[in-house]
Amino acid sequence: MREEIWSTIVGEFSDIPDLSTITTITVRLTIAALLGGILGYEREHKRRSAGIRTHMLVAVGAALFVIGPLQSGMSIGDLSRVLQGVAQGIGFLGAGAIIIHARQREVEGLTTAAGIWATAAIGVIAGLGLEATAILSTAIVLIILGAVPMILPKAARTEDRD
Repeated sequence: MREEIWSTIVGEFSDIPDLSTITTITVRLTIAALLGGILGYEREHKRRSAGIRTHMLVAVGAALFVIGPLQSGMSIGDLSRVLQGVAQGIGFLGAGAIIIHARQREVEGLTTAAGIWATAAIGVIAGLGLEATAILSTAIVLIILGAVPMILPKAARTEDRD
């Protein structure tokens, strides 16, 4: 009976069969966390509602939604449905970052919400093992968040409060 219990427990932890798989998962999750943290730092530095921890969790969570199905042998067609769910779910999280001030007719938080959405996409890409694409995407998002406001005159920006 002990052997049966022990073999069942060992079987439950067999989803990471070797050092190569552990390394792959660790690299993908670490890249997702670091890239999410970089984007979160930019938002936190500008004193926005979603900061480092939020962006890191979004990126790691999105990566996990890809890594799990890939490890279990899910087909690409089925994985596409998982990704649709991630994109939709992140939309709800982003909606929580948006504040509408009816009296002043101002909307606040759109850029943060879009950043959360982009962070989830970067997490998905990292989870798929496309680390170079994830890093390039993060650089582009940082340019959008940092450089575009300096290039465009303030009057031309509608989301200048975000």
